[in-house]
Amino acid sequence: MADGDESALAQLYDRLSHRVHTLAYWILKDADDAEDVVEETFWQAWRNAGEFNRNRAAASTWILMIARTRALDRLRARRRRAERTSQAGASTLLDSLDGNSYPAAQQPELTEPDRRLSEALGTLPLEQRQALELAFFAGLSHGEIADRTKQPLGTIKTRIRLAMEKLRERLSARASRSRD
Repeated sequence: MADGDESALAQLYDRLSHRVHTLAYWILKDADDAEDVVEETFWQAWRNAGEFNRNRAAASTWILMIARTRALDRLRARRRRAERTSQAGASTLLDSLDGNSYPAAQQPELTEPDRRLSEALGTLPLEQRQALELAFFAGLSHGEIADRTKQPLGTIKTRIRLAMEKLRERLSARASRSRD
């Protein structure tokens, strides 16, 4: 892609567009906005392909971080619009901390890696899962999470760190089992 090879972009899109859409939908709870995030993500990846460093992260990780950033930017813009117009903003993950708030008819089909992540998230203690979801999928800072949950900042930081460690262990254990 860095050399302008459009077929490389097409291959990357074919391989990751479903995961990007799933992540964007999980954050935004809106199919149209999720589609826009998919387009923005791959457009940004195309424009910034020369900045990708395979020694820092896998291509899928790089693309998903771009998608997460685009989705959170869109979510924040939606919140600002809602505040400016004094309307009760759009539904977000913050409205349902259990992370399972998809309308049944719109629930996206999960790929195998997405399913593994969802299962691993489901094994976390509720407080850790909520803190992690608020940080990564709702884009709140640690301080904002502490304010929202009425918990000490140190507690929130510890919960997120422990949740990340548990996810890393569970996902790497499952990956090694699936290779055997």
